Amino acid sequence: MARLSEHGIRLSSMSPSFLNSNSTSHTGPFSAVAELIDNASDPGVSAKQIWIDVTDEAGHPCLTFTDNGSGMTPNKLHKMLSFGFTEKGSARASQQAIGVYGNGFKSGSMRLGRDALIFTKNGGCQTVGMLSQTYLENIKAQAVIVPIVPFSQQTKSLVVTEDSEASLAAILQHSIISTREQIHAHFDSIPSKKGTKILIWNIRRAKDAKTEIDFETDVSDFRLPKIQIEELKKGLRSGGSARAEQSIPDLHYSLRAYLSILYMKPRTQIILRGTKVLAKLVSRRLSHTEHDVYKPHFSKEKVKVTFGLNPNKDHYGIMMYHKNRLIKAYEKVGCQLKTSGQRAGVGVVGIIECNFLKPAHNKQDFEYTKEYRLTLGALGLKLNDYWKEVTEKMARERELQSLDRLKNADESPMWVQCEECLKWRSVPAHHYSAVPESWSCSQNPNPRYRSCSSPEEEEESEEQLAPSYQKNHRKQEHPRNRKREAALETCESLESSGHQTLSRSWSEPGRLALRPTRSPDHSAAGDEGRAGGGGA
Repeated sequence: MARLSEHGIRLSSMSPSFLNSNSTSHTGPFSAVAELIDNASDPGVSAKQIWIDVTDEAGHPCLTFTDNGSGMTPNKLHKMLSFGFTEKGSARASQQAIGVYGNGFKSGSMRLGRDALIFTKNGGCQTVGMLSQTYLENIKAQAVIVPIVPFSQQTKSLVVTEDSEASLAAILQHSIISTREQIHAHFDSIPSKKGTKILIWNIRRAKDAKTEIDFETDVSDFRLPKIQIEELKKGLRSGGSARAEQSIPDLHYSLRAYLSILYMKPRTQIILRGTKVLAKLVSRRLSHTEHDVYKPHFSKEKVKVTFGLNPNKDHYGIMMYHKNRLIKAYEKVGCQLKTSGQRAGVGVVGIIECNFLKPAHNKQDFEYTKEYRLTLGALGLKLNDYWKEVTEKMARERELQSLDRLKNADESPMWVQCEECLKWRSVPAHHYSAVPESWSCSQNPNPRYRSCSSPEEEEESEEQLAPSYQKNHRKQEHPRNRKREAALETCESLESSGHQTLSRSWSEPGRLALRPTRSPDHSAAGDEGRAGGGGA
């Protein structure tokens, strides 16, 4: 008989097989890794550092994720191991949580391996919990069971609860840890009084029995195997997301490259296999940078859109973030979609934080809503504006032939992150030959920002947001065309525009992002106009 609720009605049960089916929302391992990093960097945990590594435990290769955040109580750990529980929605606006579904740890950890142990300590209590498909199969469980064992952090003695002894016996018998001493050794390996360590074993393997992640080619990185990289390239090119001669962004096959741009403004340092990931402020690495403003009619907020030219002109499109987290990379919009041999929009990168859109559960795409389509259309128009202005400007300056020789990097400052306060500082580009791996505010050549107590350099507030450049080409267009375009931009109904290709993305290997192509009687210009209904 199923357990009854306080209302005298049966409670729903969750089959252990759901752990595997739930993990399949991640098409690759990197998005699963990102879920675990999100948990460490979200408010309420606020880890300054997270260490990611692969180790050997009892002859098993294991993935480890260790952070120096606030740790968890036994009750919070139980919620993390359960489904749909999250307290992140109440976070301050200045520190918005990335996750909202209460599913990230379960989907991410079970995508990387079949079994996981979680060691966490919060200054008073240290707790170990287990989420294990192997354990549930061995005991022929009919529902998901999560053994959780609390210990006193001061005395290391077992805190006796109604299930602590049975849970401890289950962990010692059905995990790769067989003694209490090993449990406490893992607690001790957390480098601060508070923090969490995740140990994942029975790592997912490919059909050739090798681990899905290549740990050997680069001992400082996690990479996809060569055969997967080749399949990825074929998929992208056959899907139209890349030309035959284009190089594929390394974020698709290098975890280090992916993590370097995972956050729009990183607040947690990531140490991968003993070497710090040098985070990048994408918008600060572009040349000919300009800002535009997107004012969606379905939202009250004004959103800054940054455009610039990428030093690697093969990699271009819109970088779409949500609450500081990368959701879609190099999303092609506007003139970048043309396949008639023209190279319009090549090299242009746009950056936008789309907090007004709803990400999919795996955080690798946005829900395909009307608001999303309006946003893509408006971004296409804005990218077209930027492209016309920057090419005309470069022509006037007799620089049109120097697209490969972009603006002298010395003109733009270098941005570095303090290891102690995690604030970002600008320093003269000539001050360092390369971004230093280790840096603190005390090394800043600018005395104004030589202390961690100094605030970051201010960015424009929402009220101050305004385009940073004049769209002169619009003034030269025929008034009737401008009037027609303005009317189209304010039109909220995309549904009447028929089937359109609004974007093409490299965010998900081998998949064309969107969508059925437009009908033959729709011109490209008309499509762009109708797609811009989100407002300019």
